[in-house]
Amino acid sequence: MRKSRLAVIIVICIISIVVVIVLPKVINGTEKALVISVIDGDTVELADGRHVRYLGIDAPESGEYYAENATERNKELVEGKTVELQKGKQDKDQYGRLLRYVYVDGVFVNAELIAGGYAKVYLFDPDDRHGQALMEMEGYAVLRGLGLWGEGE
Repeated sequence: MRKSRLAVIIVICIISIVVVIVLPKVINGTEKALVISVIDGDTVELADGRHVRYLGIDAPESGEYYAENATERNKELVEGKTVELQKGKQDKDQYGRLLRYVYVDGVFVNAELIAGGYAKVYLFDPDDRHGQALMEMEGYAVLRGLGLWGEGE
């Protein structure tokens, strides 16, 4: 009798955890995760092994102009930190990477990379909820000659 009561209590505790912690994240389309590695200027690896590709931006690929700078800036922003991931309309890309807006300590990382000239706007969806703001930030970086928009290009 004690074992079955204990089993019921454990099941209730697990359900409570799911309802209080996991379910709101799923409903809101957000989750928190630890970034263990920065792959490049717009892609990271999470502690659970999933890869996240930032929505709305495109940073230079390895070997391209400003790729190392973009990767380093991304590391400064997120490596070893817990980030908040917000879903867009599309969950994953063709490579199985999660597509997300990324926030750390209140900073919108996707926008930060564009505003500093580390990435260009790349909208997967023409109705991207942050598309207009990201385009304005890119315009700012272009006018200021920041990063990709500086002397080297």
